[in-house]
Amino acid sequence: MSLEVAAGGGGDPVQGNAPRAAARLRGAQNFAIGLAILAALWWLGGALLAANPRTAGFANFGLLPTLAAFPGLWEAGKLQSAIAASGYRLGSGLLIAVIVGVPIGILVGQSRRFRDLSNSSFQFLRMISPLSWMPIAVYVFKQWDDSIVFLVAFASVWPVIYQTAAGLAKVDPAWFKVARNLGASRWQMLSRIVMPAINFDIFTGIRLALGVAWVVLVPAELLGVTSGLGYAIKDARETLSYSHLTAMVLTIGVIGFALDALCAHFVRKYSWHRGDTV
Repeated sequence: MSLEVAAGGGGDPVQGNAPRAAARLRGAQNFAIGLAILAALWWLGGALLAANPRTAGFANFGLLPTLAAFPGLWEAGKLQSAIAASGYRLGSGLLIAVIVGVPIGILVGQSRRFRDLSNSSFQFLRMISPLSWMPIAVYVFKQWDDSIVFLVAFASVWPVIYQTAAGLAKVDPAWFKVARNLGASRWQMLSRIVMPAINFDIFTGIRLALGVAWVVLVPAELLGVTSGLGYAIKDARETLSYSHLTAMVLTIGVIGFALDALCAHFVRKYSWHRGDTV
């Protein structure tokens, strides 16, 4: 038996971790360089607007005025209230989409009969723009918050359903046969086989749903509510507070990026191939 096998068979763990550390360092460098390039282009655009007398009135769209607007927005509480309102609507809509979408996705993946019967209606509903339901949602729901939550849930449920179903379709049918032969109950098959096997796909569906929901949320908040990030953008536009407008746009980008990164973390965590990158 070699010394490496006797010690654990994996070689030097420090040497094994070196490529990972180098990859993470390169990723961090690329991330920082990409943001620096974007910030430089933004600053340059603002400088060009300020230098031209015909566009000088829009100079507050630039990077420096945008960053300077954040302390005032924070002290006034506008930033926190907008994030809280939008976060509640986004979280509620996504939660409903997951609660509804995962069971339906499992049913679509397991039952050929249900899949054949529901495919045409699901595809028809999926292709309807979520925002086109706004007039109906306003009549049905008494509160604007409920209308927006419905729109977010309707928009984001489809990626959850179809990604869950796709994950279940990849599970080896032999697993179910073995479980049944061993006397597994329906609950045991669901909790011990189905859910662990499709966690990766569920989180991938949630990540896709998050992108759709985030895109739907902001324009939905432009239509009638008096809170949220979308409303804050509308209010800044009407008051010609251009630096506040771009500050809210930047906030939307930062929050969306952070939420997507969180979902990507869970996708990697539950991936069957731990070395995969997302």
